[in-house]
Amino acid sequence: MTLSFSLRRLALLLALFSASLLRAADSAEVAAVRAADDERVAAILTADAARLDAIFSDDLVYTHSNGKRDTKQSYMASLVTHQTIYRTYDYQNPDFRLVSPEIALMTARVFITSVTDGKDTALDLSILAVFRKESGKWRFLAWQSARLPAPAAK
Repeated sequence: MTLSFSLRRLALLLALFSASLLRAADSAEVAAVRAADDERVAAILTADAARLDAIFSDDLVYTHSNGKRDTKQSYMASLVTHQTIYRTYDYQNPDFRLVSPEIALMTARVFITSVTDGKDTALDLSILAVFRKESGKWRFLAWQSARLPAPAAK
């Protein structure tokens, strides 16, 4: 009985240790995804073609809050030609989650100010961003946003 109890205790300790290691690995991956998103935002704000190309997946699907859908090429073109100029990104409660070893989701509320075709825009959005690990690097794969309604007048 003592041996059986000791084996169960050892198995429990190993399971707890393994879970701890997995959480640490997940934390490191989440930090890497956060860094990739920081790089994405910096590249967008500066409209730097080389940085955009490096962080955007070739399979990027970017769906704007108005329903317009861009590919990597069309979205990069709008940024690099300054058709769209992003001024600010202000995240509220960003949440990053690994859903597999190669896929991470980010949800958040974000306040964005931009200029599109010469028109100033202020957006309050709820977003879902998807990152995929490609050749060992986290890249921006997809974006879906929805405009949040203005607060009701009192």
